[in-house]
Amino acid sequence: MTPDKLKAIIAQKEGTEIEFKESKDNLARKVYDSICAFLNRRGGHVVLGAKDNGDIVGINPAKVQEQIDQLAKDMNNPQLFKPTYYLTYEPMDIDGKNIIYFYVPESNQAHSYKGIYYDRNQDGDFELRSTEQIANLFIRKSKMKTEDRVYPMLGMKDLDEEAFEELRRGIRIENSNHPWLNLSNEEIIRSGELIAIDPETGKEGLTLAAVLLFGNSHAIATALPAYRIDLLCRVNDTELYDDRELLSCNLLKAYPIMMDFIKKHLPEQPYIEGIQRFSLRDRILREVVLNLIIHREYSSAYPTTFTIYRDRIVTENWNIPYVYGSINLQTMRPHRKNPKIANVFSQMGIVEELGSGMRKMFKYTPLYANGKEPIIEEQDVYRIEIPYVPTLQGTTQKSTQKSTQKSTQKILDLIRVNPYVTTQEMADSIGIIRRTVAKHIKSLQEKGVIKRIGPDKGGHWEVVEG
Repeated sequence: MTPDKLKAIIAQKEGTEIEFKESKDNLARKVYDSICAFLNRRGGHVVLGAKDNGDIVGINPAKVQEQIDQLAKDMNNPQLFKPTYYLTYEPMDIDGKNIIYFYVPESNQAHSYKGIYYDRNQDGDFELRSTEQIANLFIRKSKMKTEDRVYPMLGMKDLDEEAFEELRRGIRIENSNHPWLNLSNEEIIRSGELIAIDPETGKEGLTLAAVLLFGNSHAIATALPAYRIDLLCRVNDTELYDDRELLSCNLLKAYPIMMDFIKKHLPEQPYIEGIQRFSLRDRILREVVLNLIIHREYSSAYPTTFTIYRDRIVTENWNIPYVYGSINLQTMRPHRKNPKIANVFSQMGIVEELGSGMRKMFKYTPLYANGKEPIIEEQDVYRIEIPYVPTLQGTTQKSTQKSTQKSTQKILDLIRVNPYVTTQEMADSIGIIRRTVAKHIKSLQEKGVIKRIGPDKGGHWEVVEG
């Protein structure tokens, strides 16, 4: 490291990969928190002899070697650092002041300092306190990704034939000469590296990626009993919802259902680019949906949600962070978290080159949202917010009105067949929640379409005809 290069680093100020400590006369003990955090995250630069704002204050010349010796000793002490780690420290002169510089690389192991695991974000170092946070650190450091977990008790009999047909339909549209079109189901699974040997038992089985992509309900419940994707429309009823789809099917079935839900509730906006005409809504939201299912950390039971509000779409899923904090085109670091799952979608031409989805979100969202940009936050929960123009909600309002009309008509039909039908029986028959049925009944009563004869218990309904 040269003084000029170090000055350029210092000029960037503290952040996810840069840390300053004064250490004028004594070694700043907090430096070990930062070293541990950098090892556990993605590495970083440390400068001893600088204030938090980057101003160089220098280290007492008589203390420079003493601090280097102390660093080397402590980093090699298993009572302090587990596992220990060797670093190289450089004493340097910056504008006539002594500093110590060293670079901490990202480690392939999880490290603790005095029994505490640390991680790093834009605000600095923080302790990992919960069991789940520490478990996620070890998962991130593990060479085996969650999607590669093997289930020896599951085989081809546990996969869904319709999912394979969905895959072939998608491939055929993209490339009618694709080699997978001539393969059997098992050959596709093996070609996609979705069958592996369990290192613990030595037996062959389906990977979690195979189960998620192609599994039937039994296989998914066996491998991931808490797996769900919750689709919500909260345009009018923000406390509950206007519409909901709760998915527990495989990803190849879930993807088109999610896209249909989007088309049902979000306004269309055609756009012409060159000679190509396409839907801004579909171009943006396809990338959001793919991000939601391809980059999710499936080891967690945290619910994955896709929610449509009056002026924005918000998605949340559990995540093993690679970049902490806000993500934009400058800070993004493309990193495919489930490459086997992504590969299957790429065979259908749905997933393109790494990072292209993010670029599309930032390119097209301002066109769809009257200049507003997407908001993307990567923490333990990965959150995307896509704004859109509220005045373009005719499609959503019409679909909501149509859904309400269908429900109220079904309520009237049920009452005509059985005047003593209960609110809960109506809800079960229609497939909506009891609270929504109660709202429809109240509206019908206020309009004089139905009336209650007798008490709430023991009475009955009557449709006022004509």
